[in-house]
Amino acid sequence: MMKVWKVLLAVLMVAVFAGALAGCGEKAEEKKAEAPAEQAAVAEQAPATEQAPAAAEQAKTVKAGFVYVSPIGDAGYSYAQDQGRLYIDKLDWVETAFAENVAEGPDSERVIRNMARKGFDVIFATSFGFMDPMMKVASEFPDVKFMHCSGFKTAPNASNYFGRMYQARYLTGLVAGSMTTSNEIGYVAAMQIPEVIRGINAFTLGVRAVNPQAQVRVVWTNTWYDPVLEKDAAISLLDAGCDVITQHQDSPGPQEAAEERGAYCVGYNSDMAAFAPKAHLTAAIWNWGPLYQEVVEQIRDGKWHGGESLWYGMERGIVDIAPFGPMVPEDVKALVAEKKAELQKGNDIVFRGPIKNQAGEVVVADGATPTDGELLGMKYFVEGVVGSID
Repeated sequence: MMKVWKVLLAVLMVAVFAGALAGCGEKAEEKKAEAPAEQAAVAEQAPATEQAPAAAEQAKTVKAGFVYVSPIGDAGYSYAQDQGRLYIDKLDWVETAFAENVAEGPDSERVIRNMARKGFDVIFATSFGFMDPMMKVASEFPDVKFMHCSGFKTAPNASNYFGRMYQARYLTGLVAGSMTTSNEIGYVAAMQIPEVIRGINAFTLGVRAVNPQAQVRVVWTNTWYDPVLEKDAAISLLDAGCDVITQHQDSPGPQEAAEERGAYCVGYNSDMAAFAPKAHLTAAIWNWGPLYQEVVEQIRDGKWHGGESLWYGMERGIVDIAPFGPMVPEDVKALVAEKKAELQKGNDIVFRGPIKNQAGEVVVADGATPTDGELLGMKYFVEGVVGSID
């Protein structure tokens, strides 16, 4: 009899426990059912025009990938690019990732393709030699957006972008031309492409605007990033009598060479004063953040369009110059400030004619200015440059 009571008691307990579980389940379902109703009530209280954009912004996270040709380090081109990435990474709705020290060619194609496979919304390929690899990957991933820095090719899902760095080059040329005493200025240059040639010419025009007797000597390294080679190239220019060194290179090697020799220097990409505090006059620098924010906002809002070429100047803040070193005289600072103000107003004075090439032939007529196409395809040196283009 005792066993029977035990069995009946066990059955009764199981029944009570099951009923309790059922009650909990009903309460949970009730809360789930209530939530949408509460949200709907809130939605009805607010105007629909205010709700839709807010919901879209909350729902859309933009994933942006960056590919760099050199190590990020603490100065130079990839460092400046990464500062732009960090600028947008602070936005709540943006996620970023990067790959550094990626060689141009097949290696960059592999890296860009891997990013596309991982679901990035946009991929920024930040070196000229990434152009063809990026275009190949873009054809394979039509739903991914691609942005190439400094190139010229586009596709329905691929645009290119750059800044008018030649404007900042011109301003730094004004400084270098004012500071040289030997009238020999050295330029350590990376690749023989229009971007680099255009920068050399703009810098030289600035130099000769204040010092018509000065010359700019060019040494090619055929590399974007090689600190030892860049420094050695600068030393060769110093040995040739140059007393100011500038560069289109990614490392501060040329700046260090100038500091060690007691010469002056002009940096590039980022402020390099910390590497040559006694020599650094100023630098032509990049500020990529605003451009990158513009792109990711367009993607978030569904307003981004492929097939475009963006080329912004000082009026957009994409290019600038670094603070002056203490050795730069006030009258030189004032001159640079005057010319910078013109450029910021959109008055592009850099390549205004008359301009002659090395052979003394007029290549830009008096009062004329080259078209963007002519600037982007520039393949000649202006008068005052000592060097050759193969």
